[in-house]
Amino acid sequence: MRMGHVTTPFGRRVMTLALVKGQLETAGSKSTVRAEKWKVFRDVCEARERLRLQDRALAVLDALLTFYPDTELDVEQGLVVFPSNAQLSVRAHGITESTLRRQLGALVDAGLIQRRDSPNGKRYAHRNRDGEIEQAYGFDLSPLLARAAELAALAQEVAAERIRFRRAKEALTICRRDVRKLITAAIEEGASGNWGDVEAMYVGILSRLPRYPDRAQVEVTLDDMELLREEVLNLLEIQLNTENMHGNAIQNGRHIQNSKPESIYELEPSSRAEQGESLPEERPTKREKPGETKAKVEPIKSFPLGMVLRACPQIVDYGPGGRISHWRELMAAAVLVRSMLGVSPSAYQEACDAMGPENAAVAMACILERSNFINSAGGYLRDLTRRSERGEFSLGPMLIALLKVSGEGGRRVG
Repeated sequence: MRMGHVTTPFGRRVMTLALVKGQLETAGSKSTVRAEKWKVFRDVCEARERLRLQDRALAVLDALLTFYPDTELDVEQGLVVFPSNAQLSVRAHGITESTLRRQLGALVDAGLIQRRDSPNGKRYAHRNRDGEIEQAYGFDLSPLLARAAELAALAQEVAAERIRFRRAKEALTICRRDVRKLITAAIEEGASGNWGDVEAMYVGILSRLPRYPDRAQVEVTLDDMELLREEVLNLLEIQLNTENMHGNAIQNGRHIQNSKPESIYELEPSSRAEQGESLPEERPTKREKPGETKAKVEPIKSFPLGMVLRACPQIVDYGPGGRISHWRELMAAAVLVRSMLGVSPSAYQEACDAMGPENAAVAMACILERSNFINSAGGYLRDLTRRSERGEFSLGPMLIALLKVSGEGGRRVG
C-alpha cells in the first residue's frame, strides 16, 4: 500500500496550504512506533479544547477508529478506513449527514485525520487475490500515529492545568469563607474599625471575578482576597491588643514590652538620638500637660517583608548594596528616604511611636512609591500618624493598592 504522498480533495472541497503542510509532515514522519488506538483517542478527548474540537467530532473519531480492525495503529498494516456516511452515522450515534461532514472537516483541520479521496469521491479498497488491501480510499489515520507522543504530552498538560485550576478554586472558596465570617463576627460583636469599607473591598474583589473565570483570573482574585484576609486579621488583632493594653496598668505594659530579649524593636534605632539626629530639649507637647505620662500606642503588626517589597520596589535602591533582605535593612533605608523626601526627624519619630518602627518604615516606603503624587511627604506622614493614633489607619489597603498598580511585578529581592 502506497503511503506518504499528497492527495487533493474530491469535488468542490478546496485544497489549502495547511492541508499540504499536514500531509507532508505526516509523510515525513519516519516513526514506526505502534500506538494503542484507544489510548490515543483518550488523549484527544483530554485535549479536545486545545484542539478546538466539539463532542460530536470526538464521536465521529470514535466511530472511525471502530472501523480499524486492530487495537494498535501500525503503519505496516495500513491506516486508511473507508466506511460510508451511512455506516459512520450509525456508529456515531445517529448524527445527521450535514453534521457528519462538518465534524469530519473539523478533524481534518485539527490534523488528526487526512482524506484519501478516490477518483470519483467514493470510499473503497482494492484487494489482491489473498484478500489483502492493496489500495484504499477513505480516511487516513496516520496523523494520529505520527502525533501520538505529542497528543499524550498535551493531555498530561491539560490534566495538570485542570488540577491547578481546581486547587485555586478550592483555596479561593476557603479564603472567601474566612473573610466573610470574620467580617460578620467583627460587625456582630461590635469590634472597632470601619468594617463597612472592609466589606465594600470584599464585594469589590468578588465583583471583578467573571461568571466563568479561567485559572489566571481565579488566582488574581485569590491573591487579592488573601491580602484582604490578612488585613482583616490585622484589624482584629489591633482590637484585641488594645483591649489587653487597657486591661493592664500602663507601667506593666511598658515593662512587658521592653522585656522581650529578641524583640525586633531592640535591634533598631527607635529614637532620634539613636538615628543619628540631634535631639532638641524635651518639652511637653500641646496635647500633654507637665507631669502627665503619655500612653504608648500598641504597634501595628507588620506585614510580610516580601509583600512590602513587591508593593514598594523603589525602597530596595536605598538598602545596603541596593538590596533589602530583612527588616533592619528596610528601616535603615527608610531613614535615608525620610531625609531625601524632606520629612523632619520629629515627624518620623512620631510615626515610629504611633505605628512601631517597622510600620513607620513601611509607610515611608509607600510614600516613596507615591512621591510623584504627594506634595508634602512630611505632612502626609503626620496625617497618617494622627489617623493611626485614633485607630483609623491601617497599611493593608495602601499596600493592596500599590500591589495592583505594580501588577505584583516587583523586582527580585534577596
